[in-house]
Amino acid sequence: MSSSVDIKNKKAKYEYEYLEIFTAGIQLKGTEIKSIRNNKASIAEAYAVMIKNELFIRNMYIGPYENGTHYNHEDKRDRKLLLQKTELSKIQKKLKNNGLTVVPTKLFISSKGWCKVNIALAKGKKIHDKREDLKSKDAKREMDRKMKQF
Repeated sequence: MSSSVDIKNKKAKYEYEYLEIFTAGIQLKGTEIKSIRNNKASIAEAYAVMIKNELFIRNMYIGPYENGTHYNHEDKRDRKLLLQKTELSKIQKKLKNNGLTVVPTKLFISSKGWCKVNIALAKGKKIHDKREDLKSKDAKREMDRKMKQF
């Protein structure tokens, strides 16, 4: 099992503009942590929703643990995110604005061994914003190539 778990949502950075980033714990069951430690998780299609003043992550995939028995967990289920009440109320107030959403950006294991997820309060990008990002990324890559030549 790997202790250096670092699962990123690369698509989210392209699709959304991050306004604020929070770090939250995840309430897991049974063999889910073992699958995460084996890097058998994905947050590419995941998003967060508020249900009764609690934040849940939906559509997060955690693969079944290969040594698990019939007590193995479900692949995709709603998992509760553990945040402080002040952070939850702040997120809830900002979600009332149209166009804002909560997307997970990174899944990792903390130094204490807890599974954590970075979530971002985000606003969707327009097509021209995405094109500008690609242009600036290409320009930076081109400048780096030129600098390596000298």
